[in-house]
Amino acid sequence: MRDLNKYLLVWTTCALVVLLTGPQAVGGTLKVCKTCTYTSVKEAVGQAKAGDVVLVDGGVYQESGIEIMQPIRLIGQNNPVIDGNNSGQIITVASDDVTIQGFTLQNVATSYTRDDAAIRVRQHNNIQILNNTILKTYYGIYLQYADGIVIKDNVVKGENLGRTESSLGNAIHLYKTDDVQIIGNDVQGYRDGIYLETVKNSTVERNISHQNSRYGLHFMFSDGNAYTHNTFRNNGAGVAVMYTTNVRMEHNVFEDNWGAASYGLLLKEINNSVIHNNIFRRNTTGIHMESSSRLDITSNDFERNGWAIKLMTTCIDDTFRLNNFTGNSFDISTNGNAQHNFFEHNYWDKYTGYDLDKDGVGDVPHRPVSLYAMLVERVPPSVMLMRSFMVDLLDNMERVLPSIIPQNLVDESPLMKKIDHDNNREFVQVLRQTASAPWRER
Repeated sequence: MRDLNKYLLVWTTCALVVLLTGPQAVGGTLKVCKTCTYTSVKEAVGQAKAGDVVLVDGGVYQESGIEIMQPIRLIGQNNPVIDGNNSGQIITVASDDVTIQGFTLQNVATSYTRDDAAIRVRQHNNIQILNNTILKTYYGIYLQYADGIVIKDNVVKGENLGRTESSLGNAIHLYKTDDVQIIGNDVQGYRDGIYLETVKNSTVERNISHQNSRYGLHFMFSDGNAYTHNTFRNNGAGVAVMYTTNVRMEHNVFEDNWGAASYGLLLKEINNSVIHNNIFRRNTTGIHMESSSRLDITSNDFERNGWAIKLMTTCIDDTFRLNNFTGNSFDISTNGNAQHNFFEHNYWDKYTGYDLDKDGVGDVPHRPVSLYAMLVERVPPSVMLMRSFMVDLLDNMERVLPSIIPQNLVDESPLMKKIDHDNNREFVQVLRQTASAPWRER
């Protein structure tokens, strides 16, 4: 019995030593302020040990090159400002298990060879970047080969007026980084608001991305991700998803993305993805689709766009159901006669058919591609003829005796009334059950 008690005492002592000295141990607090022992953030971070908190009080700290080498929490109170003074990167994270919270980080100059950022993480995991304001930087937050990251409730604001894309970085930039949560951020004034390249199993949720020169959100080779409940407004283009599979795009707003080559959503060589319950409002083109297949495009609102959807003939096996098309100059445009996609139970405000049996579904099919839309696609300057009597006459003749518009791009069962996607869920479910082609649940 005495040996057992001795053994338990030794085991307990060893366990306490491990808990108190391990990397997750609760450490001390190093305070930084103008009258504290530490007056420099860089000095305090350099002295911190694993588990410590570096607590920085309000004030302006003219510093850069802060390198975090230990698992610590770097916390700002009373909104301290770290001003890089355009002298290089401000914070480099070189440890796992780091939190950076509550700072204003500003003034990082353009650096074509180093891609300097306010916060940069390379080959380290479990990092939290929370409630910071980042101003006038080349890149805002830059992650490489880093997994398990949370970027939440930050404001990242650059200055892109009068600057070329090559002189701008991205607000939030991810490269070969998985399991990331980008939530509740406000990003503006960069080349891309949020950029993901070779990123998997990540979410982009409740962000506002606006006034960026190129894209509000840019996906490249990034499978198995989701972006939901975001707003992409007044960017060069709202979102680009390229060379990607299995993406979930739901409950987003794409609006006021105007320009000669501007889109709410650009899809290029993506497949097996869903686009549900989004609003495309006042974009040059709501969705531009190239070489994209097996997409489920359901329950979206297309309102007052130039083109609601540009559907290239390289797209196959895409399904369009229960969408509203209202106030668009062109609902659907395409670049050829071959079509291998499916339209059913959409609402078109340009539909002129009738519903004799009063079941809410038109009795005659609707062909959403007009002759004039085909003409504009092939001869863009002909857009100047819009709303002329001759164009209306040609379109009406083509509806009676279709010969040029794609014969199989047709909605056989158009809806007579606009769908209220929030309040007509039972009606939507009935239409799903009675659809003439198998409903694709993803």
